[in-house]
Amino acid sequence: MLDGKLLIGGKWKTCDRKFDSLDPATGDVLGRACLAGVEEVTEAVKVAKLAQESWNKIDISERAEIVARIGDELLKKSQEIKKLITIEMGRPLFESNIEVSKTSEIVKYFANEGKKFLEGDEVPINHDNFSFTRYEPVGVVGIIKPWNYPLLLPLWSIAPALISGNTVVFKPSDLTPFVGIEIGKICQDAGVPDGVINVVTGDGFTGKSLVSSDIDMISFTGSSDTGKNIMKNSADKLHRISLELGGSDAFIVFKDTDIEGAINGAVWGRFMNCGQVCISPKRIFVEDDIADSFIEGFVRKTMELVIGNGSDPDTDIGPMVSKEQRENLELQVEDAVRKGASIKCGGKRPLSLQNGYFYEPAVLTGVTYEMSVMNEEVFGPVAVISAFENMDEAIALANMTKYGLGASVWTKDQDIAMRMSSQLKCGMVWVNEICTLHPQCPWGGIKHSGMGKDLSRYGIREFVSIKHVNINMGTDKTRSWWFPYGKYG
Repeated sequence: MLDGKLLIGGKWKTCDRKFDSLDPATGDVLGRACLAGVEEVTEAVKVAKLAQESWNKIDISERAEIVARIGDELLKKSQEIKKLITIEMGRPLFESNIEVSKTSEIVKYFANEGKKFLEGDEVPINHDNFSFTRYEPVGVVGIIKPWNYPLLLPLWSIAPALISGNTVVFKPSDLTPFVGIEIGKICQDAGVPDGVINVVTGDGFTGKSLVSSDIDMISFTGSSDTGKNIMKNSADKLHRISLELGGSDAFIVFKDTDIEGAINGAVWGRFMNCGQVCISPKRIFVEDDIADSFIEGFVRKTMELVIGNGSDPDTDIGPMVSKEQRENLELQVEDAVRKGASIKCGGKRPLSLQNGYFYEPAVLTGVTYEMSVMNEEVFGPVAVISAFENMDEAIALANMTKYGLGASVWTKDQDIAMRMSSQLKCGMVWVNEICTLHPQCPWGGIKHSGMGKDLSRYGIREFVSIKHVNINMGTDKTRSWWFPYGKYG
């Protein structure tokens, strides 16, 4: 059984309060992790503040070398890490392996490009004056991340935060504490100095304690409601905040597209990670002329997916992460059916897999915006499909949501693609592609999907303050706008 401790000031510490981490495929207890409270969080923030002064004095090239070693350590331990991800949150091993390799790629990207992204700009003013900008670390960053990508999401914030000269207090999800603990071990193995990275496991109260602490910034990924509470709790101290929140992304298919490619993309996009992805297509809209064919093909592909324990290499769909997540999903499906939606396939617990939190991928049609599956985030393996008549209707339907994370458009017509990408109200648009991320490209949404960016040059600059420096090199003893004003008559 795994034994979880807290990483504070370079030392692994135990505590009296513990909580269980479960294998969602079996319901078995994997281990017990520490439930950090106010005292432990306060200590972690204190040592992070002390470490930040010396960490920031280290040349950025040296900091980048240390962060690059984190990427190397991820690859060295990839077999162990992917198995840990799979048993703690249920994802198939194939997807866990991709998460490890992609995380390493992102960490190394920031290590290689961070120095360039943090070089200030010269700003010419006039013959006597010039200005320049400096990027300086915020200080101590509290990083709170969810369970659905327990390695990727923390490290795509930890890496730029460290390179920028900040120190970190990281609070992983209470559903995946041991992946979070592994991140702390990897950072230590890579040579991150004591106190620069601290890991406090726990529940929602632990997160609230971190937000209420003497922190300088909060980087959060999770639900929109929790993001709003973080904003409220950060108001008194004016913490810097970066929020990547929920989504209800549209997947829009026009009749001129390659329908087989669109179906394949939609099935993978919606059901990868058991549908527990903020950026996955939650609402699928198909042009009338091909709607029946699309639905038929989508249902057929869905029914071919293999449901099972993520440790089995043949598994396509693992369990949901927890009993509560599955129950929430079931309530959303029941609401839709009660209000007139039809289930084309799935939508129940598989009889052959009773011990874990499994749910057969479902396809719903006949949906309306009176149903929660259309106006709330659906975080599980449920796809909803409806038809549209023309482009204007597609735009209106896609934008009929409080969320604004991403969208996917499928068409061979570049004019349609460009018009759609300009009129969809979201932070990211894919054309003939779905759910791909590249370290070079910004990631983030608008509206209730959050604020700030991850990845790219924009992502690393979330973790710095911009200082303007102005220098006057002239010899004038006064200025025309200085006192006394009477001389101007």
